[in-house]
Amino acid sequence: MDLCAGPHIERTGQIKAFKVLSFAGAYWRGDERNPQLQRVYGTAFASKDDLKAHLTRLEEAKRRDHRVLGKQLDLFSVDELVGPGFVLWHPKGAIIRTVLEDMIRRELVRRGYQAVFTPHVAREQLLVKSGHMEHYKENLFGGMELEGQRYLVRPMNCPFHIAIYRSQLRSHRELPIRYAELGAVYRFERRACCTGCCACAGSPRTTPTSSCAKTRSKKRWQPACALASISSTSSVLPM
Repeated sequence: MDLCAGPHIERTGQIKAFKVLSFAGAYWRGDERNPQLQRVYGTAFASKDDLKAHLTRLEEAKRRDHRVLGKQLDLFSVDELVGPGFVLWHPKGAIIRTVLEDMIRRELVRRGYQAVFTPHVAREQLLVKSGHMEHYKENLFGGMELEGQRYLVRPMNCPFHIAIYRSQLRSHRELPIRYAELGAVYRFERRACCTGCCACAGSPRTTPTSSCAKTRSKKRWQPACALASISSTSSVLPM
């Protein structure tokens, strides 16, 4: 049975060099209630030189593993009592994070974004209206029942930014309106998927939201992508 989505090669003769890297257990479709499978990690290249170069890069990356360096340099830690995927920033790590966040804020201001702050919790209805309940329900942190209303921890910042936009009547002359927030979001990650700062349950997101006329959406798309590229390479930091 071929479980790979591709891309595929036409024949195995095209593989000139390969190496099995590791083995691991995995549940079918990522559900621990399903049978456990054996996952085999490997890589293949068109030449032995390409394979050798790739393996060298993997070794270099292992030497620079942020999970190891984070502990050695006293930057951050993860405490089992706090929960898997929730990173605790130590003073030295907090300095690095602050420098990166300040750089991101300056870039946002330079590009015309206005800073906003929004709550970490909201009524369930907000996430139903935004579509998050329909598409990401299994990744949302459990709700709280308060005064007959159900509240959830936010998985994204954008629904809150739309709420700010809806708070008053707007004129087309005001558009585009750009909001941005370095706000924490929380998404459930299975314990096996939590890998230091790369995959965690709580993390800050530089969330720029641009409201514009439909006819101008294509023009706004390119600068938004450029900003996303800057943010993703600079502030992939967990909460």
